[in-house]
Amino acid sequence: MTPTIITTDSSEPAADQKARRGKTHTLSILVNNEPGVLMRICQVFSRRGFNIDSLVVSEGRNPNFSRMTIGISGDPEGLDQIIKQVGKLIDVIHCFEHTSAQAVTKEMILIKLKCSPEDRSQALQITEHFGGKTVDLTPVSMIVMITGDSPKVEAALAMFSQFEIIETVRTGKVVMARGEQPT
Repeated sequence: MTPTIITTDSSEPAADQKARRGKTHTLSILVNNEPGVLMRICQVFSRRGFNIDSLVVSEGRNPNFSRMTIGISGDPEGLDQIIKQVGKLIDVIHCFEHTSAQAVTKEMILIKLKCSPEDRSQALQITEHFGGKTVDLTPVSMIVMITGDSPKVEAALAMFSQFEIIETVRTGKVVMARGEQPT
């Protein structure tokens, strides 16, 4: 199974979207690498009124299994029920919610900026400040890659908003449990 990255782009500010949808949660799901598993898992979230904010799926070290990291938002009252329902699906090995205290959570964003040579040094300073990299550079534009936790990615995006942002692509969260705990 090849990695799947799904992102959404909306004209509504991200902070307003998050407030409207409720608290965000990060789930890690180990599944059999079989067709149709993703669809069955997504149906559980849809029936319970949870929105999938980000989804990353990739084959694990063992090609028989895939790891799904799902960022969701919705009423926290129903979260335990969703985790139980997902865990009962035939191809699901286990499903866990991860908090920042228990796991390392990162994401990546690519930001394409319209950037004249006169503005380039300021854009490069912002990139350096956030530990990012310039991955493409033309006389009139540049693409910057920023990795980190969600607040860092949001802060970088806010700083780059002083330029004309042509487009963004965001991976969604990936998560790994700290220490010896399995993800």
